[in-house]
Amino acid sequence: MKKILLTLAIILTFCVVGSYAQSTVSDEDKAAITATALDYIEGWYAGDAERMERALHPDLAKRIVMTRDGRSMLQQMSAMGLVQGVKRGGGKNTPPEKQQKDVTILDVFENAASVKVVASDWIDYLHIAKFNGRWVIVNVLWELKPQKK
Repeated sequence: MKKILLTLAIILTFCVVGSYAQSTVSDEDKAAITATALDYIEGWYAGDAERMERALHPDLAKRIVMTRDGRSMLQQMSAMGLVQGVKRGGGKNTPPEKQQKDVTILDVFENAASVKVVASDWIDYLHIAKFNGRWVIVNVLWELKPQKK
């Protein structure tokens, strides 16, 4: 019985600590984190390189694991490469009715946030950091959605 009570006390402690960490994030920071994620995905769809660049840290790394013939490879894109892709028109070919841009803040602690963006053809997991007082994307790990048949 003591073990059960101890286990319940530990679980309760983690729940309280976890909810405290989430509740200390200001509404202003949540709005800024969401705005950064929207600058990223809406900038892509609009072909707005300035908006995309505003969302990114210059040292951003965007990565995907691609597997072909049973071998995995890590493909990477830099902030500059992503901005150049937007300048070339990137997501402008996606019709507005197909432009999915669902943003979910997964976690925030101090100056670090994890955010999920569900787009039309892929899902991005963003690491966003408060850098010189501004929330910017420093890492993106993404995965393509399965092709519809």
